[in-house]
Amino acid sequence: MTASCIETISISDLAALRREHANLPLIDVRTAGEFETQHAVGAQSIPLQGLDAARVRALQSEPDAPVYIICKSGGRSAQAAQLLAAAGMKHAVSVEGGTDAWVAAGLPVERGERNVLPLDRQMRTVAGVFIFLGALLALVASPLFAIIPVLMGLGLSYSGVTGHCPLSDFIARMPWNRGSKSCCCAGK
Repeated sequence: MTASCIETISISDLAALRREHANLPLIDVRTAGEFETQHAVGAQSIPLQGLDAARVRALQSEPDAPVYIICKSGGRSAQAAQLLAAAGMKHAVSVEGGTDAWVAAGLPVERGERNVLPLDRQMRTVAGVFIFLGALLALVASPLFAIIPVLMGLGLSYSGVTGHCPLSDFIARMPWNRGSKSCCCAGK
């Protein structure tokens, strides 16, 4: 299934639906750390790395009822919708613009005490540091260190072409991206 086949909904349409039906399932697929920093009121955290169709189905009021999926800006929610569609879910709906658009629209959010950088910024920071250090070491220590920026460039190219980023998957599993034990929403 391609991204163009994924069902989407705008923030304004979702907000209108939620005013009529307060219990619509809204799943936030960002890391638990990102979720705890800030999330849409009523969203439940199921990080993309641990997304399980059975867990999502348990949130549905009826087997074919829509499930709305939100992330930071729409990329991970589209991936999640594709995964759920591949698992047989008929109405996994990606929220256009994600939490960024939700906040920009002035819709209610819950803010936590944590302040974790969004996953895409963490990935770019790590990639940039590796590329810089590899190039610097290649210039001052040994040309063999040039393999580091070459591999990072290859990895970023792979990520761009496939839409899958192993570095992001790795970073998402880091301790600061996991939920705190005190978060009541992250494990539901």
